[in-house]
Amino acid sequence: MSAEHQVAPKPFVVPCADLPLSAPLRWLQLGWQDLRRAPGLTAIFGLVIALVSVVISIMAWSLGRFALLATLLSGFVFVAPLIGVGLYCVSRELEAGERPALAHSFTLARRVVGQAAVFALAQLVVLLVWSRAGMMVSAFVPLAPGDWHALAEFLLIGSAIGSVFAALTFASAALSLPMIADREVDMITAVVSSINAVLRNKFTMALWAAIIATLTAIGFATAFVGLIVIMPWLAYASWHAYRQTLDPGAWPRLE
Repeated sequence: MSAEHQVAPKPFVVPCADLPLSAPLRWLQLGWQDLRRAPGLTAIFGLVIALVSVVISIMAWSLGRFALLATLLSGFVFVAPLIGVGLYCVSRELEAGERPALAHSFTLARRVVGQAAVFALAQLVVLLVWSRAGMMVSAFVPLAPGDWHALAEFLLIGSAIGSVFAALTFASAALSLPMIADREVDMITAVVSSINAVLRNKFTMALWAAIIATLTAIGFATAFVGLIVIMPWLAYASWHAYRQTLDPGAWPRLE
């Protein structure tokens, strides 16, 4: 093969920037600007997210069975990445100076459905293992009425195990989904690149995770109404987090 036809090898992970601790506040600011520039699309996606959250919560409360709940959650795990991609498309087009449209979000979601399914399947495995770990803690640390020492031990061990799974989930998802919505990249590379960027910016990303958890909790505390605004806002902010953290220039842009 001639030199001019040789393709330069891509790095194993996407290069990442060193982020200041104030970066998450900048992402929120930029995300809020996107929200204000596309209020109609934001409302549509926000209502869908809130409705799905309400349905899952009601069925989980009424059914109370792990198998049925796992089925519901697995369905949401597969749908959620596509909703996220649709929201990233809004920020992507605003950044490019284009007018975002719901049809464009659907088109992009269809293009990356295979990669999103790989991500969703991996997240489902983590979810099921996480649930099984919780059952193991309950089995090995039995609780007796009035035994505060056992309760403290149970909460300490459960929180430690849950933190590991939560950190893994956040690190793999923080920047991977926005990247597959922007570049022709496989999901494995996107996830590894996201984890690498999180590890290289531990304190900034820990702050970002805390902000996401806090705002999400506020959304649930407002009887899901706050999710209509909060979840699209966080998705837009996540797009800007990806844009300011990763440098995917070696991968072609999705058109």
